[in-house]
Amino acid sequence: MTELSQNLAENNKAATLARVQLEEGWKAALADALTSESMSALRHFLIEQKQQNLTIYPPNNLIFNAFNTTPLNQVKVVILGQDPYHGARQANGLSFSVQRSIPIPPSLRNILHELSTDLGIKPAGHGDLTAWAQQGVLLLNSVMTVVEGQPTSHQGRGWEEFTDQVIDVVNDHTEHTVFILWGAYAQRKGKRIDSERHLVLSAAHPSPLAANRGGFFGSRPFSKANQYLVQYGKAPIDWHLG
Repeated sequence: MTELSQNLAENNKAATLARVQLEEGWKAALADALTSESMSALRHFLIEQKQQNLTIYPPNNLIFNAFNTTPLNQVKVVILGQDPYHGARQANGLSFSVQRSIPIPPSLRNILHELSTDLGIKPAGHGDLTAWAQQGVLLLNSVMTVVEGQPTSHQGRGWEEFTDQVIDVVNDHTEHTVFILWGAYAQRKGKRIDSERHLVLSAAHPSPLAANRGGFFGSRPFSKANQYLVQYGKAPIDWHLG
């Protein structure tokens, strides 16, 4: 690459990053992923989807909500989901979370039931998990967008590669982080995690079909996460939602 072409590439990268509304710590750590060919193709795909008058969830301003609510230097726990809810006004950019005014979906209802069993915290009357995210719980979906009414519709379009990089960044840039992996999909992604440096808690997915087969209820991820955090001198998570 000539010096001129290298300068052009660097300028294009800088221009791309300037357009991304992302918390600065994450933006710096994910600069290569955000300016990759895969991410460029994903952006074009999302534009084409909207030009077809398809409704995409979460809305644009909430796609990176998990990162903007939980800065990289504050991450203590990662809860990994698959893709956003595909119902109207449900997804708020945080895995398993819904807008406060929306009925609690079955998977989240099971999560809150396990929280009650584990720590005696009664389920809140809503499913907005922002309070967790604000304390350092990265609520990350492996695929970060979906078409309304079409579950898994954006799988295989580039989000998986991006969120692989997110897992790598957390793995490499943080110490003694708790990764909560529910279901086989999340657990496959967990192979990237150094279990010598971090705590990996795996269990069945909280969806009704998987949870009722066993392995989710009674797994006590919330108390285990807090015990680990305290062991390494970190403040535990207050799992109350208010």
